[in-house]
Amino acid sequence: MMVRSGNPAVRLGTLMSAALLLLLSGGGIGWTQSAPPSLGLQQQGGQAAPSPSTPASSAAPPREENPGLINEMGKLFDKLPSILPPIKSPSETMNDLSRLATPSTMVSGRVVCPISSNGAPDCKQAADQLCQGKGYKEGKSLNADSAEKCSAKVLIPGRQRKPDDCRTDTFVTSALCQN
Repeated sequence: MMVRSGNPAVRLGTLMSAALLLLLSGGGIGWTQSAPPSLGLQQQGGQAAPSPSTPASSAAPPREENPGLINEMGKLFDKLPSILPPIKSPSETMNDLSRLATPSTMVSGRVVCPISSNGAPDCKQAADQLCQGKGYKEGKSLNADSAEKCSAKVLIPGRQRKPDDCRTDTFVTSALCQN
């Protein structure tokens, strides 16, 4: 079992489980193997049932899977590296943090969010337009504003307002830009 992790708790847990396995299995040094206990099954002649794993040769029989707690813990530690996310090096972590914390990438302006197919404003596209206008590649909306825009028909005295006379426009006013 090989666990490669920078986490000291995982390493300690692996060492403790390995030591426990050695203690429980006897370490394989100087311990004699005895015949497995009979389960009380006897043939008619009064003899104990022969062991089904008795080999004809002098080679040791293959060890069967032990479904105990220690074996299950060993399986868990074998799977551990595939479950945990990969560990980044300190330089990669610092690069990620410095990219996110750079204050010079925040820009301000006013770009209208186009209406998407479901009727909601698409402010990602507006943030990209705002950042591209400032020389960056893409952006993420930080602040948005909305305003109601009406046609001149609303100003006619005595005319009743209709649902399509006004619409609400949403604007991106600041964005976080990246190269």
